[in-house]
Amino acid sequence: MSDSWLMFIPTDPEALPSKAAAEKALELLKSFAPESQNVCAKFGEKIEFHSGVENWSGVRCPGCGADIEAWWNGAIEKASRTDFQNLNVTTPCCAHITTLNELNYVWPAGFSRFGLEAVNPNIKDTTDEQDRALSEALGFELRKIWVHI
Repeated sequence: MSDSWLMFIPTDPEALPSKAAAEKALELLKSFAPESQNVCAKFGEKIEFHSGVENWSGVRCPGCGADIEAWWNGAIEKASRTDFQNLNVTTPCCAHITTLNELNYVWPAGFSRFGLEAVNPNIKDTTDEQDRALSEALGFELRKIWVHI
């Protein structure tokens, strides 16, 4: 049996909400996915990479659109050695200066210390209005990632 997670992470990898803001967003997410097996807020000591796992579909340069997955494998390995403290990169295709977090992940992915998760939410998706409500509750922009294992 496979599992899926609906995950929301800040677009800023270092962003952390207050406990009160996280609780408010958690209650909202529970109301959006009432049949979820588990809904939780996770605060991490370190930045982590979050991807769709089996939904992984590659990565492209935000500057020119080139497929940079082969290069990305080495870049993420290098960044992981310092717990993703430095996400700055220059793409090999067109020398675009960016961050690993701002690359064009074909299936949404990103880096964060904080995340909201709903395990097996049993919903097709959240609406734009629901996504905005979560972002407003937390006080920062969010990236939505559907994870499938």
